[in-house]
Amino acid sequence: MLSLPPKWFRLPSLRPEWITLVAIGFLLLFCNGPFWSRLLAVQPLTSANWLSFVAAFALLLALLNLILTLLAWPYVLRPFLTFLLLATSLVAYFMNQYGVMIDAGMVRNAVETDPAEVRDLLTMKLFAYLLLLGVLPSWLLWRTPIRWRSTGREALVKLMVVAVSLLAILCIALSYYQTFASVARNHRDLRFLLTPTNYIQATNSYLKQRLRSERTFTPIGTDAKLGAAWAKRPRKSLTVIVVGETARADHFSLNGYGRNTNPLLAKQQGLINFGNVWSCGTETAVSLPCMFSDLGRSNFDREKAEGRGNLLDVLQQAGLAVQWRDNQSGCKGVCARVPNEDVRDSKIPSACPKAGECLDEVLLAGLGARLDALDRDTVLVLHMMGSHGPAYYSRSPDAFKAFRPECRTSQLDRCSREQIVNSFDNSLRYTDYVLSSLIDLLRSKADRVDGAMIYLSDHGESLGENNLYLHGTPYLFAPDGQKHVPAVMWFSDGYQRDFGVNRSCLVARSGQAYSQDNLFHSVLGLLDVQTKAYNRQLDLFAPCRT
Repeated sequence: MLSLPPKWFRLPSLRPEWITLVAIGFLLLFCNGPFWSRLLAVQPLTSANWLSFVAAFALLLALLNLILTLLAWPYVLRPFLTFLLLATSLVAYFMNQYGVMIDAGMVRNAVETDPAEVRDLLTMKLFAYLLLLGVLPSWLLWRTPIRWRSTGREALVKLMVVAVSLLAILCIALSYYQTFASVARNHRDLRFLLTPTNYIQATNSYLKQRLRSERTFTPIGTDAKLGAAWAKRPRKSLTVIVVGETARADHFSLNGYGRNTNPLLAKQQGLINFGNVWSCGTETAVSLPCMFSDLGRSNFDREKAEGRGNLLDVLQQAGLAVQWRDNQSGCKGVCARVPNEDVRDSKIPSACPKAGECLDEVLLAGLGARLDALDRDTVLVLHMMGSHGPAYYSRSPDAFKAFRPECRTSQLDRCSREQIVNSFDNSLRYTDYVLSSLIDLLRSKADRVDGAMIYLSDHGESLGENNLYLHGTPYLFAPDGQKHVPAVMWFSDGYQRDFGVNRSCLVARSGQAYSQDNLFHSVLGLLDVQTKAYNRQLDLFAPCRT
């Protein structure tokens, strides 16, 4: 027989309207630190405007309580509130810890993440948030008796609560309309910071995008063919497109960064550095398919791109061999119709210290033998792990840790900003090594194969500036650190000659502004793929081909 809890621990029974009011008050007060901090930043608290902050809290309380009241029925309220508390506790952790904003893109990132990325994000602090802001309040909720009325009376009371809430919203909104409207209009990022509405709206937007995505595949470049000049080329070619991950242009010493993060690339003869290149998005799920798409950033839609051909499809249609090698969380649909390989399960002890997680040098494994046996003109895409956070320290082996002390945890608030930057910069030094090793390999085979390397990072990263970490901030509000990406190229002498690449011209134009919109058309132009999908205006090689 179960015994009752001691009298001192028996919680008083409450009406459902008090349950909803307390729950919303708890969420607003304890799970919305970033929202209130941002509001105080854009509207500093003074003796003259403190009432407007009280009014803002009361407005949100009335609005959210109105919505929750409509769901406050037996067998519905407790399960729904439990989900709300648990989900909000997790969202609050990531917002407080990394300064992230929650939009449909962030929901997509969460859905498409892989076990290795999840493992990097699991910390004791996350479990503390889940326990204190999610599990404990949920437990108290289930321990609190709820005094329900008959269905008719319950409906009548709810109508009264809704009416009072609407009246309060109306009175507050009219009294402070000018202040609220000005703040909302000029600081639209606030809506990405208010929980739980931010992730509910974001999830709804994400699901709508998925549901309206095109089910039929739309090919592009079906007329693609290789130009006449290909018949005159005496040797096979290998064009390697390296997709970087989370690399910041302003942390490349090639672009003037004070630390020497590119010691090997700086010594590579023939390297061309493009210092003014901008990403299509701030997360891999957007930037990766966008950079291989013909849509461009202004017209890009992830779901539309999934049902549409891309650069790799056009190259394959033209007759080139195309392959994708991945050391990341997948190609986001880009490589769906070309041969692809996941190298994270490679059994190379030096490159894969953990099961299912490899250093980027694994992407070069066996490439020398492939060059020796190359019998078709080939485009190879290498998708790097790069500097993916928050476990930056795990992206570089000990030999490349030039900057110390490092942040040796995924819980970035335990580290100083100097330690975080050190571990990030060390990962860039390792990327420098991998890219330089690839160039050395292509150069060593230059007597038999025309080789080229094009490196472009998918997006950048925030490293604590303005208390913002990682990436994925909505593009409109994202700092340059998440959008300004590094790009370098190298071409063997034979490649320059056979493909008409004027290196001096490219060097002279390397300071001009480019974006990931240029990749699709530049690669088609470089490889002399003739198709109506090609736009010469976006081909950065066009002015520099002989």
